[in-house]
Amino acid sequence: MTGKSPGKNPGTARVMAAVAALGALFVAGYYLDAPQYLHHVLVWVDGLGVWGPLVFIGLYIAVCVFVIPGSILTLGAGAVFGVLRGTLYTAVGATLGASVAFLLGRTLFRDWVAQKVAGSRKLSAVDEAVGREGGRLVFLLRLSPLVPFSLSNYVYGLTPIKLRDYVIASATGMLPGILLYSYLGSLVRRFAELGADATQTSPAEWGLYTMGLIATIIATTRVTLVARRALKSREIAADGVQSSDGTSRS
Repeated sequence: MTGKSPGKNPGTARVMAAVAALGALFVAGYYLDAPQYLHHVLVWVDGLGVWGPLVFIGLYIAVCVFVIPGSILTLGAGAVFGVLRGTLYTAVGATLGASVAFLLGRTLFRDWVAQKVAGSRKLSAVDEAVGREGGRLVFLLRLSPLVPFSLSNYVYGLTPIKLRDYVIASATGMLPGILLYSYLGSLVRRFAELGADATQTSPAEWGLYTMGLIATIIATTRVTLVARRALKSREIAADGVQSSDGTSRS
């Protein structure tokens, strides 16, 4: 035989790897009840002690790569670790996960992502605009996303934006949403812990919780509106839809 063995053909191996990985993405995203499993995992992470943060960050990376909505993880981070540590661990996990997906979209999954972009007016507009403006636009899109977080990571991989600029823009643009969801998660845990003893909480403490929540919501809403106006001025938000995840939005 004059042809190369299929098993030794790098192109064939790449296609097979991509098909296998995409199959896993499909199963994880559409056939599994991902939020329910993530809830159980968060309960488990809560009991890991010092290993909890590392496991959580690793889990968030996997959620980004497998295109699974990660809102429950962001809420869970606030409930398990508190506002500050929850925000920090989520920001690290989401940034690393976004970077891995970005690199996969630029390499292994490039052809598949390109087909998705070509078939969507919204994705095409985002792809073209990021290609023009780079990190500045990614920052705005993180504040007010036109496409779900996890999918957008792969789309950005098609653009010529540098990895460094992408990481910086993503990390800073995701912070307001992550902070809001972490705060909400911490409140949920606090209320659950109070239970029947809720009446023992002083009015001043309730007022602090309420003021903190309102301030966080106002700040997050404000930066989102500013980002949306900036995006509209670039004529790429006309057909966009808000992500249902506030955050880390997946």
